[in-house]
Amino acid sequence: MTAMSRLGAGLGARLRAALGADRAPDEAAWAEAEEVLVAADLGPRLAAEVVVEARKRTAGGDVSAHTAISAELGERLRRVRDHPFEVGPPPAVILVVGVNGSGKTTTAAKLAARFQKEGRSVLLAAADTYRPGAVEQLRLWGDRLGIGVVAQRAGADPAAVAFDAVAAGVARGIDVVIVDTAGRLQTARDLMAELAKVRRVITRQRPDQPRHVLLVLDASTGQNGLSQAETFLAAAGVTGIVLAKMDGTAKGGVALAVVDQFGIPIAFTAFGEEVGDLAPFDPAAYLDWLLAA
Repeated sequence: MTAMSRLGAGLGARLRAALGADRAPDEAAWAEAEEVLVAADLGPRLAAEVVVEARKRTAGGDVSAHTAISAELGERLRRVRDHPFEVGPPPAVILVVGVNGSGKTTTAAKLAARFQKEGRSVLLAAADTYRPGAVEQLRLWGDRLGIGVVAQRAGADPAAVAFDAVAAGVARGIDVVIVDTAGRLQTARDLMAELAKVRRVITRQRPDQPRHVLLVLDASTGQNGLSQAETFLAAAGVTGIVLAKMDGTAKGGVALAVVDQFGIPIAFTAFGEEVGDLAPFDPAAYLDWLLAA
């Protein structure tokens, strides 16, 4: 059992209570199950679709309602899991984006530690120049991991930091350059424009980069996660999700809603504060966590 699955989200118990253990669910039970899925942040559309398809799976009487729901959720996750996360040839640039408080800087450090453990050289870029202490926080992570950090003064142009980091990555023969961006609110148009500028600057230097744009999504963020994903997708071309803060209070269903609506795969899950608390996304473990009793 993984650390993630041990935490548990409790959705399974609520579904079992709605559907009953020893009887075929009636209309009222299915309706209640749909409400439970909505409350778990899957959203009304996805919850309704899952229930419709789950009912089809139980039509023969050989599959329980709970199993049918789990199977339907798993199928939707598998639709965007065609290929595992691959770093790509050096220097691979990874842009880390997300709103304030999602855990971006810590996630950037966790990614760096993971790639370092795989034997790759890593360079961090402190392009979150707006938040007080963000640059210093990344520098502390860099010192702890023995990884170089490209940074400028607070308030500096984030695109300039990204430019310098990519140039340094090329000059030093670095395998992976991880750019930590500002924790901007998705409704702040000027800041989203700044993020788009950071991406353009990287692409002008290296037309095939950034290799990945990872959206750090707080597992407890609720349906607001859908608007975050939509806006960051438009501004930065998100290629994958890091589902962070997978603790016992998180509902976590919004990640499934994002995957289903936008076709963005979950690349990693982060479930603690230690640098090693990051793992490649495992659909089965995620469903175990989401549907835990």
